Amino acid sequence: MIMIGIDPHKSTHTAVAIDDKEVVLAEYKVRASSRQLERLQEWASDFDDRHWAVESAGGLGYLLAQQLVGDGEVVFDVPPMLAARVRLLGTGRSQKSDPNDARSVAIAALRSERLTRVSSENHVQVLRMLAKRHRDMSRTRAKSKTRLHAVMLELRAGGLASKMSVNKAEVFLETVTVTDAVVRHRMLIAQELVAEIAEMDQRLKASNKRLAEAVRASGSTVTDVVGIGPFCAATIIGYTGDIGRFPTKNHYATYNATAPIEASSGDNARHRLNPRGNRYINHAIHIAAVSQLSYDSEGRRYYDRKLAEGKNPKEAVRCLKRRISDAVYRRLKTDRVATSSHADCALAESASAGPAPRVSC
Repeated sequence: MIMIGIDPHKSTHTAVAIDDKEVVLAEYKVRASSRQLERLQEWASDFDDRHWAVESAGGLGYLLAQQLVGDGEVVFDVPPMLAARVRLLGTGRSQKSDPNDARSVAIAALRSERLTRVSSENHVQVLRMLAKRHRDMSRTRAKSKTRLHAVMLELRAGGLASKMSVNKAEVFLETVTVTDAVVRHRMLIAQELVAEIAEMDQRLKASNKRLAEAVRASGSTVTDVVGIGPFCAATIIGYTGDIGRFPTKNHYATYNATAPIEASSGDNARHRLNPRGNRYINHAIHIAAVSQLSYDSEGRRYYDRKLAEGKNPKEAVRCLKRRISDAVYRRLKTDRVATSSHADCALAESASAGPAPRVSC
């Protein structure tokens, strides 16, 4: 088998083909254009039994990876961190360059057994895209609120004492007396920021509605987990992808960083917080944990039991997050089985004809 690693960039893509002994067979650099797929396929036509490995197939290499999959190729998504480790630990070619990076991507795909195989766009991609858009708008709104707070502090000592909202900001500005040109222009800037926040509130409300509809359309039961709403559900489903690539709940917890990292040495056995993993899923699970702690729920009672066992509040929250991760994993696995069963039933019904008995589902 020939593995072709691709190091994608904004203007060019570098491809390196290696055999099963990691020997470089060919290198090729193609300009990013409407003909990039055609040129790559023409270059790789001599390699019959070939697979492709694209670094960050969900990021910078997204379009090229989707084009290859659409053309019937087998494509694997190689995380940049994994490719970097291969390059740094390699002998002879540890210097960073596009060909070396592409070779590292190919080696990582050749030797790893748990890489994600890139599939065509589906509803999971829609949820991921909507969740990212909602998150970006929330960050923009937060920045505008921070700037408005700063302007308010310049208009009055202490600024707005209570939690920021559009109505409270408007009331605050009505009480400010314009005494000179400096204050007048500060007021104009503050009013513009208030208008931006009001507009962003409307967009976020529409985004929440769109997320809720998309999650319902997916048929997922992740929202049955207490504390997980449309945004968190879309984030979890979108960034998890195919749950089948995680053999156990422990693998999934490691991926979303709710499983601690062992830091034992000698007879001293200890664990520490995992700063790695998918931070988007981890944040969604954290939101669910905080939501469960806000009222009398099973999560709150579990948290209190951990405190009674001698854990500090942070450790108890981490235990709760791991428990939520396990619940999410079970839901995603159930959804996957249900989706497969539904597809099998639909296939059986479409294949049946005449008086032949249909499959009952």
